Amino acid sequence: MTFSEQIKNYQWDDVRLSIYGKTAQDVQRALNKSRLDLEDFKALVSPAAEPFLEQMAQKSQQLTLQRFGKTQQFYIPLYLSNMCSNICTYCGFSMHNAIRRKTLDTKEIEAECVAIKKMGFDHILLVTGESERKVGVEYFKQALPIIKQYFSHITIEVQPLDQHEYEELIEYGVDSVLVYQETYHPVTYAEHHLKGKKSDFKYRLDTHDRLGEAGIHKMGLGCLIGLEEWRTDCFYVAAHLNYLEKKYWQSRYTISFPRLRPCAGGMEIKSVMDDKQLVQLICAYRLFNPEVELSLSTRESEHFRNNVLPLGITTLSAGSSTQPGGYADAAEQALEQFEISDDRSPAEMAELVKAQGYEVVWKDWDHSLTGS
Repeated sequence: MTFSEQIKNYQWDDVRLSIYGKTAQDVQRALNKSRLDLEDFKALVSPAAEPFLEQMAQKSQQLTLQRFGKTQQFYIPLYLSNMCSNICTYCGFSMHNAIRRKTLDTKEIEAECVAIKKMGFDHILLVTGESERKVGVEYFKQALPIIKQYFSHITIEVQPLDQHEYEELIEYGVDSVLVYQETYHPVTYAEHHLKGKKSDFKYRLDTHDRLGEAGIHKMGLGCLIGLEEWRTDCFYVAAHLNYLEKKYWQSRYTISFPRLRPCAGGMEIKSVMDDKQLVQLICAYRLFNPEVELSLSTRESEHFRNNVLPLGITTLSAGSSTQPGGYADAAEQALEQFEISDDRSPAEMAELVKAQGYEVVWKDWDHSLTGS
């Protein structure tokens, strides 16, 4: 059974009504438990939990310190290409946007690696648009040997692939893969993914199963907050995580919670999540799963990132550029995927983290630790 079959156990409207029907007693019960289930998660993301935010934050901080200590992992995205064969209503890289397209060649990739390495990073996230023809597996097989010379840990956030393709890329040095479902509501998904391979809801939903079968070291999941009613969509993320951890227990997991940001072809946000609600969600994920890594990107503001850092976050991006070639050549004018909100340098972020009593970890994992 894959998650696309498992998800049939959860009817969207039933889940939504159940979340909004949770009471203060349900929230208090969840807060008093040491091992939470999906019903408890519903309670913690419900409107009934909003008056309990301080209690949730204190417990979330305590659990994070117990599992991860006073550390924050740093990573940086390297955008290799903004080519894309999909039409999506919310993305600046969408094929229908009339923008200048760029795919880095091997010399440009190396120049970006040199520029990023000077900032101190040893963990890199490779990002592309979803174009099988321009940035498919063969492109990565050329790029990865170059990038591997500079970084110990490589994560990719690219188009979903078949299991054998993931197995090939693992051989070339990929350690982690991030794939976001965007929304777990099939009808809303179809409304926003109008053309291209990404319009196949089921193929994308089963991507993590293919990753698990391929033996990936770590995989990331999440939804794009704002496309659908956020409390219900985030419940499906938790259910997805629950399923994956039981079936592919050898892998590590990370969750991100990107909120829709302005971009070319901007669209109206269906479900707005304010800052307090995002804190509630972060704490709910931590209480539900003390082992999962929680990542916060530069989409969020400087003020928000400063204040939420101790409450459950384990991984931060810093100094990000979403323009292909944007690190080696700051004048590069290819279109960004979305607007960065926190533009502080890695050195500035490191000082902030240290000032809060945390140690900065510049790498995630090393193959030598497992002898692979």
